[in-house]
Amino acid sequence: MKNIGFIGIGLMGFPMAKNLLKSGYNLKAYNRSQDKADRLKEFGAEISTSIKGVVTNSDVVIAMLTDDAAVEKVMGSDEFISNIKESATVIDMSSVNPVITKKYAEILKEKNINYLDAPVSGGTIGAEEASLAIMVGGDEKTFKECYDLLKILGNPTLVGPVTSGQISKLANQIIVGVTIGAVAEAVTLCEKSGTNPSKMIEALSGGWADSKILQTHGKRMIGKDFSPKGKTTTQLKDMTNIINAGKAVDTHLPISSLIKEMYKDLVADGHGNTDHSSLYNAIEKINKK
Repeated sequence: MKNIGFIGIGLMGFPMAKNLLKSGYNLKAYNRSQDKADRLKEFGAEISTSIKGVVTNSDVVIAMLTDDAAVEKVMGSDEFISNIKESATVIDMSSVNPVITKKYAEILKEKNINYLDAPVSGGTIGAEEASLAIMVGGDEKTFKECYDLLKILGNPTLVGPVTSGQISKLANQIIVGVTIGAVAEAVTLCEKSGTNPSKMIEALSGGWADSKILQTHGKRMIGKDFSPKGKTTTQLKDMTNIINAGKAVDTHLPISSLIKEMYKDLVADGHGNTDHSSLYNAIEKINKK
């Protein structure tokens, strides 16, 4: 069994690390707020108090971090770069700008360290159930070497070379963001028209409009339960990266641009730490004008 270093024990990282521990891997965990990492002790994790500690002697280092800034702070630190052993593999499962991915893939390659970008989709439920969609960018040899490990977390697919995972995740987030907006409008229309939105969701089950987002996020909107499973700030970060990725290849994404602005307004209105299904509130605000 490989020795795993896991950095980022948040909403997603905790259940992912827990599943690896339950599968018998030796795992060291590090989180900036140590109390979050400490929760893994009961599952057999060794808790590291520094970046140096978590990467030293690890065969694979997994990062599951919030955003570009967090990845830069970890991977850009001397503690990280100087203490990973040669021929180890870094798997960045964070969702970040592909430019960041390319930058650290090149830096690590110079030190003979393998690299995969492997962002995920499926939220906290997918992380708990080990059913995450895992979109992987990198070379085939490294992917095959890490396949069994990734399979414990979900369903890994090698999409192409480095950055392909991040681009696929951005494509995923286009569909997620736009669909959340569509579901919010559908629920709102039903509510305003005196139609039971729960019955609407039931009636659409199995049809072309059915989806996990309709069934899960639609019910959250009806119940006004916006406790965070996937945060609005995270969705805004992804929508911003989507627009920037489009600009990098001279491609305008008009629907994504609209959804991005709606999430931007939602965060500005103080909903940053609510679930991204709270885009419903942006529709509500528009209709109160």
